[in-house]
Amino acid sequence: MSKQTSKWIILIILSSSIFLSVIDIFIVNVAIPAIKKGIHGTDGDIQLVIALYLLGYAAFLITGGRAGDYYGKKNVFIVAMLSFTFASLLCGISQTAFQLNTARFFQGISAAFMVPQGITYIQLLFPAPQERIKAMGIYGSIAGAASVIGQFLGGILPDTHFFIAGWRLIFLINLPLGIISAFLAAKLLKDNTITKTGKFDYSGVLLLTIALVSLIYPLIRGSELGWPWWSIVLIVLSIVLLFIFLYDQKRKLLQRKEPLINVRLFGYKDFNIGLCAVLFYFMAQDSYFLINAILLQTGFGISSSETGIFFVFQGAGYVLASLVAIRLIPVYGKKVLQAGVLIMVTALILHILFFKSAAVSRMIFLPILFIYGTGCGSVLPSLLTMALKSIPPKFAGAASGTFSTFQQTAIALGIGIVGGVFFYVLGKAGTLQAYLSAYQTATIINVILLLFVSVFLFLLPEKNTTLRNNRVKR
Repeated sequence: MSKQTSKWIILIILSSSIFLSVIDIFIVNVAIPAIKKGIHGTDGDIQLVIALYLLGYAAFLITGGRAGDYYGKKNVFIVAMLSFTFASLLCGISQTAFQLNTARFFQGISAAFMVPQGITYIQLLFPAPQERIKAMGIYGSIAGAASVIGQFLGGILPDTHFFIAGWRLIFLINLPLGIISAFLAAKLLKDNTITKTGKFDYSGVLLLTIALVSLIYPLIRGSELGWPWWSIVLIVLSIVLLFIFLYDQKRKLLQRKEPLINVRLFGYKDFNIGLCAVLFYFMAQDSYFLINAILLQTGFGISSSETGIFFVFQGAGYVLASLVAIRLIPVYGKKVLQAGVLIMVTALILHILFFKSAAVSRMIFLPILFIYGTGCGSVLPSLLTMALKSIPPKFAGAASGTFSTFQQTAIALGIGIVGGVFFYVLGKAGTLQAYLSAYQTATIINVILLLFVSVFLFLLPEKNTTLRNNRVKR
């Protein structure tokens, strides 16, 4: 095997990490009704199936990236891949909601450690700019394919009649790919130089994890339990802990220690505006999949398989638009993203107008899904680029990690808030009219969230901005 050939094969091995981490978000979204039935769970339980994975991912993503420098990228990649595989096994054999959600949290933590190693290895394997662009393009395409494949399998597998319940297969299919990837990584990946510079910010990780869980868990559980006192206390505690976390990060930076998040990043105007756009965009994005999957399957009684096929049309629109948007961004800049948000808002309004009764016309609904997907594909691939365009290269890694952490947290918030409103309006009626009312209310909230995205995109400077005067002193 030539050196050139092996490099591209290694890229495929590394890309298995992003493939598994992405597919386990989208495959669960579509299969939520089947999972709820399988574990005899509540509405809050199935929201946590999505949210806890994302919280584990968000809280440990930056730490996962640094672990590769401290313990070796190859070692961390293999251990994290095997941990993700084992957590997938635990998900697949879970008998209760508590078991499943605990396993999902650890699955998210494992993803947070394996994904950054793949991205860093690509930088090392492809030092030439043109090769690196090509490699990152392949890596991104695999991530995009994972989202489409996940939606398809999330619909097909729960309807599969096997010796075990079909919904369990959405987790168990990770096992062969995870084991093969870890084996090939052990054989083909080269060890990198271990650089133990500084110490892990363990206290920062602990503070951020407790703060995020204290915020998301009561948002999900509180509404279905009638907002008991402890849910209010936890939400207040989370806000206090987030302020303590930011103060702790600033203090460590001034003491020349290595904080989890470099607060200097918040001195860049367009980075802050970009984070605000990310917050509202991702709150709408994944809650969209949750409420649509429940309405189609539980409300309309459409099969899981057909629901999965529906979402493939949305995914196809996303992939097509993302390929076009990448070419248009250098010419038209943020106007491409603004147009994408407008398309998404228009498509959501069409969703509301379309879902009026039990009569669902596939000939109308499929094009609406495709249109919504084109809007997503016009926004998402370039949102990171827009947020980071003024960040100096030396801060690029820290900014990317902070962006991704914010992204995963925003998705979990959307599941908790928009999903919570959906289930609150739905109540216990269980009638089609109740589902339609809950769906329309939640979708209106998503429209409002996307309008906020458009406002922040409007505020985003066209040109690079300089660091504000009130930046943290070095």
